[in-house]
Amino acid sequence: MARIKVRKGMPSVQLDKATFAERLKQRFYDPAFEPLKAEIDKIVDAAWDGYDDSRKAPRTRPAGPGYADPKYELSIEWIAARDAIKQAERRHKSPASKSRILLINGSPRSDQTCPGEMSKSFRLMEIAEEAIRRERGFEVERLDLNRQTSEFGIQIHPCKACVSTAMPLCHWPCSCYPNHAMGQVSDWMNELYPRWVAAHGIMIVTPVYWYQAPSVLKLMIDRLVCADGGNPDPTSTHGKDPASAKALELAGWHYPRHLAGRHFAIVVHGDAEGTDILRRSLTGWLQDMHLVQAHPVATIDRYIGYYEPYATSHAALDRDNAIFDEVAQAARTLVSAVRLARSGRLTQVEPDGAETRPK
Repeated sequence: MARIKVRKGMPSVQLDKATFAERLKQRFYDPAFEPLKAEIDKIVDAAWDGYDDSRKAPRTRPAGPGYADPKYELSIEWIAARDAIKQAERRHKSPASKSRILLINGSPRSDQTCPGEMSKSFRLMEIAEEAIRRERGFEVERLDLNRQTSEFGIQIHPCKACVSTAMPLCHWPCSCYPNHAMGQVSDWMNELYPRWVAAHGIMIVTPVYWYQAPSVLKLMIDRLVCADGGNPDPTSTHGKDPASAKALELAGWHYPRHLAGRHFAIVVHGDAEGTDILRRSLTGWLQDMHLVQAHPVATIDRYIGYYEPYATSHAALDRDNAIFDEVAQAARTLVSAVRLARSGRLTQVEPDGAETRPK
């Protein structure tokens, strides 16, 4: 086994109380809060106590049976997220449950925020939803990632890259958030993990932004890293202890694929460049997690109003009947793949022997 060394040396970001108070009070900039100055000062004092004491998870309970260390104190919020995932897994595996498609709108644009207009992705998602709802035995769940830009209290915090220290340090579900000491709360991912787990098929409809995924989609992608090899037992690494996680990985990590076998479809659209790049990127990401492409016709990229004014982009979509047909076809193809897979008539070919170059 290689010698374990945890590398340190980055500059401290610890704040003094004055700086902490200044930053926290910026949340109360609205003049409506001025009569509450005394109350806000008390809130700042309480928040400082949590920050200075690094109380990431202020409410915990012993892990209990089934964990490497049953006495280790786990976050109550993490336990709730884990329980929701287990319930979703039972639903996913139940032969009696309806087939479920998770339909994802990857655009941040909304007519309820600054742009003042709905996104083309939203319109295409509605076409896909209509096609899926026509199928007997199927239900569809919509996930509008634009809620991060338009709805109060909805956010996905960025991935902290625990995997790069050691795979077992990345917990399933993610235990990096909420971090109450840092004010990193209201993390939407604890609600999204069970949605992915419960689904039998995933369909992503998204624009391309500067050759890449929009930020609202990329945040979710990064935070799904724990679904691909993530450690379901935080007590085995004593929470976030890097040395323990390195030792566990070097002893031989089994790399559980928590979303393997689900089928997917992708629709990427743009107006100038980069749709093929993002379509390939999303396909590679999902396949790396051992999800299965429904069919090439269900994984497409198209241009709408190619190099035309943005102001008329919805009119360009109105004229493009072909893309409406293609999106509906992609949705129906995903439905067919899920139906065949659940009936046992479509099986995924497994490699002959162990992976030559495992992660």
